[in-house]
Amino acid sequence: MTDDRGIYILLGLLALTLPLSSLLARRPPVRAVLRAVIAWVCIAAILYLVFSNRARLAEVGTDLGNRLGLTEQMVEGDTVRIRQSPDGHFYATVRLNGVERRMLIDSGATTTAISEATAKAIGVVPRRLPPVVITTANGMVEAARGRIETVRIGSLETRDLPVVVSPAFGNLDVIGMNFLSRLGSWRVERGTLILETAYLT
Repeated sequence: MTDDRGIYILLGLLALTLPLSSLLARRPPVRAVLRAVIAWVCIAAILYLVFSNRARLAEVGTDLGNRLGLTEQMVEGDTVRIRQSPDGHFYATVRLNGVERRMLIDSGATTTAISEATAKAIGVVPRRLPPVVITTANGMVEAARGRIETVRIGSLETRDLPVVVSPAFGNLDVIGMNFLSRLGSWRVERGTLILETAYLT
């Protein structure tokens, strides 16, 4: 059990205790107390499920928005606009060697980083020697170098982009500064990431 889940359970118990103690102070019939307890247990269970699955629910919401035309990524000529996700990050639908991936855009990452699964799917063979050591949110990790022939976000495309590959990345793929620096410009305005320039070298 994670610390977050422990907090949710504690909050649920508090939420159940307060109304129950208020109800008992009025000395209602046992049947009424049982109905109230069952109702509050159901509410606490729903809140627990919502909070513990909030990441998955955010993905479902994004997928539903895409199906309804409320896309988080819009292309307007030489400009790509990406709306901020509920978790505060920006995610782009990217084509790597023609293979579509959803990637985190991270201006704090020096180099674009891909998982081993993505490297295999797009035909990138990592060069294990010499290894490169990079700093991530989880500390220092060892990675292999590789290059992607084409990287495309909407109307923006670049070629021969250096990447790093490591099992430490899990399933996360990240667009780093070595892609962003090839753009004509990029900025954030009112919760929207704006990428500009039709073709990158």
